[in-house]
Amino acid sequence: MSSCSSIYMPGVPNTPMLTTKGEVAAGAHVSLRGNVNINTAYAFSDNLAAMVNFGAMNSERSKRDVKHNYFEFGGGYFKTFGPEDNRILEFYAGMGTASSKRVVRNFDDDVLISTDIYDADYTKMFVQANYSSKKTSKVRLLGVDFGLNYGTAWRLSFASTKDFKLNGVPQINEDNIFIEPVFFTRMVLSDQFQLQYTSGSNIGLRNRKFLNAGHSVFTIGAVINVGGKPKSK
Repeated sequence: MSSCSSIYMPGVPNTPMLTTKGEVAAGAHVSLRGNVNINTAYAFSDNLAAMVNFGAMNSERSKRDVKHNYFEFGGGYFKTFGPEDNRILEFYAGMGTASSKRVVRNFDDDVLISTDIYDADYTKMFVQANYSSKKTSKVRLLGVDFGLNYGTAWRLSFASTKDFKLNGVPQINEDNIFIEPVFFTRMVLSDQFQLQYTSGSNIGLRNRKFLNAGHSVFTIGAVINVGGKPKSK
């Protein structure tokens, strides 16, 4: 029951792979369940950047309805390194808010016996480290060679509910700490445009009844990196 009614839902961590001042990165990702994530980032110097992320899910099914929205912003540091400056380290921190409403229906022999409504807002803070590489390997599809990039992001999120209600009755608010490792692969279609597959997990460090690690990250999407300037030698 706690997994089905989990209030917390992780988004796709922002992995902009920034390299120079003035570069803009944007990505759109969607899961098979219809969870949509939009990530944006801007490098305002050769090493400092700001990000804004938001997402939404509105799913109605026979046993469960889910309506979830979140918004977060942050900033951090990035650096390229390696023989050809094609490896990237990024460190970000930020905060955000989310709203979650879930309707869970319980059936017995196809007969509805009860309905539970979980309604809560929560706030979050996060710190995140990304490692990625623009060094490409090759994959051949339909006679065409495409480059592949790889990367990983490790996020630590601190979440706390507020105004949590179950069936309209106020509940004790909960908090939790989540470790959220994700791994991504990008297929290079051009220097600016890539397709991305993201997979990851969600680990709650505290034993909570509702604010727990009930969801993982599995999405497909597209990312663009435009602008920027040649790095000075």
